[in-house]
Amino acid sequence: MKRLLAFLLLLPLAVTGVFLTARPAEAATLTRVTGFGANPTNLGMYLYVPDNVAPKPALLVLVHYCGGSAGAIFTGNGHDYATAADRYGYLVVVPEATRDGHCFDVSTKAGLTRDGGSDSTGVMAMVAWTRQHYNVDPGRIVVSGFSSGAMMTNVLAAEYPDVFSAGSAFSGVPAGCFATTDGSLWNSQCAGGSVVKSAQQWADQAHAMYPGGYSGTYPRMQLWHGNQDTTLAYPNYGEEIKQWTALRGLSQTPTVTDHPQSSWTRNRYGGTGTQAGVEGITIAGTGHTLPQAGMIAYAISFLGLDSGGGGTTAGGPVRSVAAGRCLDVPGQSSTQGTRTQLWDCHGGTNQTWTTTAAGELTVYSGDTLRCLDAEGGGTTSGTAAIIWACHGGANQKWRTNSDGTVTSAQSGLCLELAAGSTANGTAVRLGTCHQGTAQSWTRN
Repeated sequence: MKRLLAFLLLLPLAVTGVFLTARPAEAATLTRVTGFGANPTNLGMYLYVPDNVAPKPALLVLVHYCGGSAGAIFTGNGHDYATAADRYGYLVVVPEATRDGHCFDVSTKAGLTRDGGSDSTGVMAMVAWTRQHYNVDPGRIVVSGFSSGAMMTNVLAAEYPDVFSAGSAFSGVPAGCFATTDGSLWNSQCAGGSVVKSAQQWADQAHAMYPGGYSGTYPRMQLWHGNQDTTLAYPNYGEEIKQWTALRGLSQTPTVTDHPQSSWTRNRYGGTGTQAGVEGITIAGTGHTLPQAGMIAYAISFLGLDSGGGGTTAGGPVRSVAAGRCLDVPGQSSTQGTRTQLWDCHGGTNQTWTTTAAGELTVYSGDTLRCLDAEGGGTTSGTAAIIWACHGGANQKWRTNSDGTVTSAQSGLCLELAAGSTANGTAVRLGTCHQGTAQSWTRN
């Protein structure tokens, strides 16, 4: 019990700084759902349904840390998931542990067995309820969590690989590492990083969580850890990598290594793209304080929450009626502030635009996702149409109208060709609407 209490004290202290800047919820609200099905450990279920739900939305299960709550993670260090749900139209289920300490069971036999009658059983009842009430895309049910929630992320993905397509775990341990035999939820050996197994042993432990056996593909997994973490010690990161590369049938040698930020080292296994089979990110000089600014955006891309159903209009060209040419980002640049232009249509990624549920026009995807933006928030004729990192601002919201115009939701100005020119390289900007062909666009 003393060890458990120490654990509960450490975790809230480790993330305190993250919650001081918690922002208010969006227009839609996190709502409690009762009577959702089997709930042997009396978990709370909370659901976020954005105002503009995608036609076939993804579903994110977001799991809180020890000592936390659904509301605290949703408006605190998980808030970027909420704002992205408004942008892409996906649903968020937030389970809440109600036992003393508000930790999730990732330790008992029941908790580490598919349909075993503990927390994971309740969480899956929440998933099933949501699927019954909304047209969820079954191929985009994903899970993410922090600390205790990261441990549960690993467990859920191991127990229900036929349900989850991907997971993102911030400061966790391998599935099964926290196992105990005395009913306790605390395992000091695992927490201290002294449980070391081979990749195959870790895979076997995960396989054992699915009675009767599972021969299908395991979820893609993204793993984050600070190399100075002493609460759930950093060696657990390497053990997680062993487990998930083995479950995915991948080499433990990274396919590629890079540094998205100066203190980050990212290793991708089984692929080089945004959605590799396994991705691990070590944060130098950081303890048990994840996620930090900017990290959730990478998780959203890895989990596939920013594509494949989130937009109200499928990706494709935005074509000028006057010129027969397309809205284009010069040189396929993803640099913020790049001004858009008119260019011969060629079907490239720099001419492929998606309208999101939030009314944005996005280009590219993953780490380089950008929104069409009225430069500097400008609301006057002549304001350039540029690309910028998506932030949900009014100057990144657009309306595609039945008369072929595309208007800024902020200013009401129309997207147009500068000076009415139809030549390659013509600047695209905002102008007072006049219904001329220089302001008329099609989406085919």
